[in-house]
Amino acid sequence: MKLWVDGKNGSAGSAIRALVRGQVVDVNRKVVSRGVRAVNAIRTAELRVLKGERSGRKYRKYPFKSSYTASAPGEAPARRTGNLRMHWNGQVKSEPSSGNGVAIVAELESQERYASYLEHGTSKMAPRPFVEKIKEEAVPEIRKIYGEPYA
Repeated sequence: MKLWVDGKNGSAGSAIRALVRGQVVDVNRKVVSRGVRAVNAIRTAELRVLKGERSGRKYRKYPFKSSYTASAPGEAPARRTGNLRMHWNGQVKSEPSSGNGVAIVAELESQERYASYLEHGTSKMAPRPFVEKIKEEAVPEIRKIYGEPYA
């Protein structure tokens, strides 16, 4: 026995296809929305990782007489001016995937030119890694966000 539904306008087949298309669009919209929430989770983790006191050497801030404690090698960078913490650009990219789905890339990028010097170090400075710490902090929340049902 064969059962099929034709795709002519006004038929059950075209109504089913329209309903499925609508559901695909709805799920894709929810996935993009979750991408935005994932970027926010990464940003929140970044703010937590780059917050707080460090255990390195004490310096005076120029030209003021106040001081701050730098980060020790291996610690996340200390906050001196706050530029590294405040200059991040988050975005969600959606690209068509196989079938009718979308692939989502949630990214947060530092706009400070010296961020890579802090992360990887230089010939005169040991690394102050923070990227992996941010990822470790953000992953549980991101898994929770994408694990929610699409109902």
